[in-house]
Amino acid sequence: MATEIIKVPDLGGADEVEVIEVCVKAGDVIAEEDSLVVLESDKASMEVPAPKAGKVLAVLVNEGENIKEGDNLLELEIDGAAEAVAEEAPVAEAAPAKAEEPVPAPAASAGSSVELICVPDIGTEDAVEVIEICVAKGDEITEGDSLIVLESDKASMEVPAPQSGVVVAVKLQEGAQVKQGDAILELKVEGAAAPAPASEPAPAMSPAAEARQSFTEPRQVSEQYQQVTGMTENRPSQEVHAGPAVRKMAREIGLDLSLVPGSGPKGRIIKDDVKFFIKNALSNKKQAPVATGGAGIPAVPEIDFAQFGEISVEPMSKLHKVTAANMHRSWLNVPHVTGFDDIDITDLEAFRQTLKAEAERAGVKVTPLPFLLKACAMALKANPKLNASLHADGESVVYKNYVHIGIAVDTPAGLMVPVIRDVDKKSIFELAAESAELAQKAKERKLKPAEMQGGTFTISSLGAMGGTGFTPIVNTPEVAILGVSRLDVKPRWNGSEFEPRKMLPVSLSYDHRAVNGADAGRFLVMLNSLLSDIRRMALA
Repeated sequence: MATEIIKVPDLGGADEVEVIEVCVKAGDVIAEEDSLVVLESDKASMEVPAPKAGKVLAVLVNEGENIKEGDNLLELEIDGAAEAVAEEAPVAEAAPAKAEEPVPAPAASAGSSVELICVPDIGTEDAVEVIEICVAKGDEITEGDSLIVLESDKASMEVPAPQSGVVVAVKLQEGAQVKQGDAILELKVEGAAAPAPASEPAPAMSPAAEARQSFTEPRQVSEQYQQVTGMTENRPSQEVHAGPAVRKMAREIGLDLSLVPGSGPKGRIIKDDVKFFIKNALSNKKQAPVATGGAGIPAVPEIDFAQFGEISVEPMSKLHKVTAANMHRSWLNVPHVTGFDDIDITDLEAFRQTLKAEAERAGVKVTPLPFLLKACAMALKANPKLNASLHADGESVVYKNYVHIGIAVDTPAGLMVPVIRDVDKKSIFELAAESAELAQKAKERKLKPAEMQGGTFTISSLGAMGGTGFTPIVNTPEVAILGVSRLDVKPRWNGSEFEPRKMLPVSLSYDHRAVNGADAGRFLVMLNSLLSDIRRMALA
């Protein structure tokens, strides 16, 4: 075994650059060409590959640190075989350019000529991908303007125009694989110009420099990929800050990086950001674009609240963020309508009080919730349009032959909605026991994923917290949700006099694409009837 210090390789002309990502840690076993760090200059970014295989003993740089060519990068332990290979085949130094016979400059003339511009020396004999074409037929360009952007597995580079002129024809397309000498375009140049040979070989480069030509010019890889979600006609919706490997990953899956929040230094987008974004998008199925970045909705301006007084900032919990995203998606996608009603539950409350002794013997506490669950299940069976979901194709409705009702539970970590299955098949005592058990598990963060899935309808109760009504947001893909507010005693006319009655305010929000006002009205009428006279529950 031998220990070797791996140094920062040739940076392609850049001076000091910033370490924006460290890809390995002490103890990692790496193979040759594995990425070690990602560096970034003012113009572009690059990944530094391992020159040989081995075990990382120590990383000698940190994220955010500025380094230059020749600085120590990491300490690598290599085996004897690898060491021998390294000694026998050291990294080649830049070879002097081969002397060639001078090419006489063409005489100046008042006319013009058409030159064929080819791919120059790109530091590798392998084919590389054309990921962007920066010019079009008829464009007038000047020397040094970017013609195309090329990308290999390790780095990217822009090919500049060797001279000024007008583009006559572009000879390749995005996605094409090209090598040195392949035609890029035909360029009409004035006779007074002295064009340099398009395919004149450049001086040989070190292997490290070959892979990192991305430092030569600034670039935006995703700008011309118009098929990516959120793209404008020719440019992405906003500038992005990411390295070549991340941009390639985004192109392969058709993702507009301007939609992805960056967690790296200076807001840079790293691979984990892309993976998290995709995972979140898949979990939310067809997630709507961020509201502050499209659909004509203006962004909410950032305000420095500290200028008005003392503040404290606390990060949202993961559960809070998930709930917020789900509610936002539902509000943007579902045309909400809410109907309100007051239900006289005086008789229900009197009956519930008579059950205390029996409930204690059964080991349960009977609250109004089990009666609400039972009544909702019966009303849903009688009004199946509220026990349905819109199909993803937007042209069908999925009617469910089961009744699984979610109950919104307020927990210290945020809102959770456990689901009680087959509510229509369970007794009041069974529903009381199961709802209490699930609510407790929710507060203790012990719910399993299966216990929060499959709901067909949701009940959100503010209970004793107060309020005379509210508009709950539909828990998509469900099409309706019942909000329950605080019970209140109100005077009611019985035909001869006013008498005090216990009135329960309810509000039914529904997706107007799937549920019409008449459907919702029939549901509320039946729910009112069942809870006002619980004897009707025995008739179903």
